[in-house]
Amino acid sequence: MAAAPMIELWRGGMLESWHSGHAVVFGPGGIEAAWGDPEAVIYPRSSCKMLQALPLLESGAAAAAGLTDAQLALSCASHSGGAIHAQSVAAWLGDMGMSEGDLRCGTHMPWDKDENKRLTCSEESPCQLHNNCSGKHAGFLTLNRHLKGGSEYVELDHPVQRAVKATFEEVVQETSPAWGIDGCSAPNFACSVTGLARAMQFFAAANPEGNIREAAAARLTRAMAAFPELVAGKGRACTELMEACNGRAAIKTGAEAVYVAIIPEQKRGIALKIVDGGTRASEAAIAALLVKLGVLDAAHPVVEKILPSAQKNWRGFTYGAMRLAPGFA
Repeated sequence: MAAAPMIELWRGGMLESWHSGHAVVFGPGGIEAAWGDPEAVIYPRSSCKMLQALPLLESGAAAAAGLTDAQLALSCASHSGGAIHAQSVAAWLGDMGMSEGDLRCGTHMPWDKDENKRLTCSEESPCQLHNNCSGKHAGFLTLNRHLKGGSEYVELDHPVQRAVKATFEEVVQETSPAWGIDGCSAPNFACSVTGLARAMQFFAAANPEGNIREAAAARLTRAMAAFPELVAGKGRACTELMEACNGRAAIKTGAEAVYVAIIPEQKRGIALKIVDGGTRASEAAIAALLVKLGVLDAAHPVVEKILPSAQKNWRGFTYGAMRLAPGFA
């Protein structure tokens, strides 16, 4: 099946651009709605960080380290590298007797404007703490200490990544057909859009008083919803959407225009992929689906920001609009 048109850009009464993709809403009884090809195989990228964090809790490593919900939110984060993020990860590593040099995520300039400006205007260089995945890697290091593995925890055959792969396949209920190296050097395992949505539904339906896996999934979901600013950052869609949903959903982006949502009150999960990798479209599409499912108020300002009914130029003149394609959401 082909990808389905989802998001359109109009100018002067003419369709100028559009984005197509695949999306699945998965409920307690299975697929409730789908667009494009539900079986399209994708890399979830950072949208699956809560899956990668499950072994951290299931193994007992999180409890042994006394991790807080804020730290668990960071373990699922693609944060902006602001001071609150970098300092929190540094403190986490320090509590374990480790440092920035133990990370294997690599270095990039922070996306956070204030921290970016501070570094740019000083002689200080960014470090791995600023990497958007440093929280996930702090979680890997915590698990690795518990498993007593070697220092290269991002290697495919390392005990940490073996645990991640096994958990990933069990929760998506598929054998991963491929793997690739993510931007932070950790393996990323492919699955279908349906498998990813099914996994999000598992998180949504997980009983906090259930078995070890369910309790772990419920706690990660709760941590993300409670600390949206740690999951992404100021001005970021994940953070703003979770704030707008008032804790009713945990929402996570992944590179190349993947998005997921966990909706506990409805026991529903969402997964979507925009095939051209356009983030503006994945953000608009997830917002539209959250509105459709009633967990995001259509009148909330974040909806207009992400899915603008009136697009303006630099002089403030309205020139067009972003719209949902016919048949989507």
